[in-house]
Amino acid sequence: MITLAVIIVSWNVRDLLDRCLQTLQQDLAHTAADARVWVVDNASEDGSAALVQERHPWVALELPGENIGFVRGNNRILDRFCAKDMPDFVWLLNPDTQIQPGATQALLDAFTALPRAGLVGPRLHNPDGSLQHGAFRFPGLFQPLMDLGMLPLRFYESRLNGRYSPQDYARQSPFRVDYPLGAAMMARGVAVKAVGPLDEAFFMYCEEIDWAWRMQKAGWQTWLVPQAKITHYGGASTNQARPQTTAHLWQSRARLYAKHRRGVLRALVRTAVRRHFQRALSQKVEPEWRFAFERILQAWN
Repeated sequence: MITLAVIIVSWNVRDLLDRCLQTLQQDLAHTAADARVWVVDNASEDGSAALVQERHPWVALELPGENIGFVRGNNRILDRFCAKDMPDFVWLLNPDTQIQPGATQALLDAFTALPRAGLVGPRLHNPDGSLQHGAFRFPGLFQPLMDLGMLPLRFYESRLNGRYSPQDYARQSPFRVDYPLGAAMMARGVAVKAVGPLDEAFFMYCEEIDWAWRMQKAGWQTWLVPQAKITHYGGASTNQARPQTTAHLWQSRARLYAKHRRGVLRALVRTAVRRHFQRALSQKVEPEWRFAFERILQAWN
């Protein structure tokens, strides 16, 4: 029997975490895998840890005692696997997801059919059932310009902004992508062993892009599996601290471009980012936003 480890890093999303674990448990019961689940609770203040202990004793609960972030939270478990006893597959799952019946097995089946797949992701849906983009092309010049409002909105859903078409998601078989959204990405254990855990220099954001990029450079592929369907609420934790999360996003992007994009392309993006946030600082902004913008400029210096 294949082995599967599921890691859920959670912060102050008690009710969503409860629903995630309920749907996960139900789906794992119909999966041909020996699965173990870890919840890493980042010092939540909403009773999340007590919920796991009382309602989900089948889950291994990790309590760092502070908010160590998404990356370090996952690496708390991944580091143990890299040291010894790596499972066949590792699923990094957000607590704001609901697993639809058959999703877990569909992802595992994709690995069997695609021997060079290092990462796979499911088809994500919004709570209203509409399609949510669950995979993207590696960022280049146009994606950050779109986020900075420098390109017309008509390009938002296009290839220029790294999107795959709805027709791709409607397929009946997996399709190649550059990277999956980090909300529900599953990795092959030997691929994780080859490239290592997540890069802890990314406190949050872009860590899944970097992971997929490293796997690609090591010869592994990434696929989107439309048959695996998951509802994703999105941003339930990060929306609680907008100035800080905005700073984390653009700091992580600075590191990503420094690590994987060089030369003229990186210089153009750097110039655009610095001009945008210098302009933002020249206006009257609240102190917490000013501090966030200053951190972004420092990262892109």
